Amino acid sequence: MFPQLTVRENILLGTHHWTRSGMLGSVTFWPGTLRAERAAQAEVQTAIELFRERLEPRLEDPAFTLSYANRRRTEIARALAARPKLLLLDEPAAGMNPYERIEMAGLIRSMRDRGLTILLIEHHMPLVMEISDRVIVMDHGVKIAEGLPKEVHSNPRVVEAYLGRRAATA
Repeated sequence: MFPQLTVRENILLGTHHWTRSGMLGSVTFWPGTLRAERAAQAEVQTAIELFRERLEPRLEDPAFTLSYANRRRTEIARALAARPKLLLLDEPAAGMNPYERIEMAGLIRSMRDRGLTILLIEHHMPLVMEISDRVIVMDHGVKIAEGLPKEVHSNPRVVEAYLGRRAATA
């Protein structure tokens, strides 16, 4: 996140790898450069569709003025502007309140339903179980379980690793 840039500018940075106008094109306003700029701006609009009520009113606000949850939304919108085939989300709900976590789950589900493959690293198990098609559980860097959410959730090794030995035997 670039705190002094606006939300729009932060999201626009996600388009840099697929817009190829170069420095000369940026100052000469060649037709190809103008097309690339319009495409990048359109991609910003597409990226914020999932966050419309949260980010659209703040597009011209500097990123440093955003709440923690809106900074996370801006980061995800920037990643979406890059047109990924695979999106890695590392603890997207960390530090969010229960309502924001529910909203984040809906957002991730929406991205998945649009055909985006998502690799989610998350410790909040209810969120993982709610939105995942497949789950892999690691304990100290070692895979201890893999499968459907329901299978993994009831796996004794997972219960022991995350809730303790007493919970696993109860």
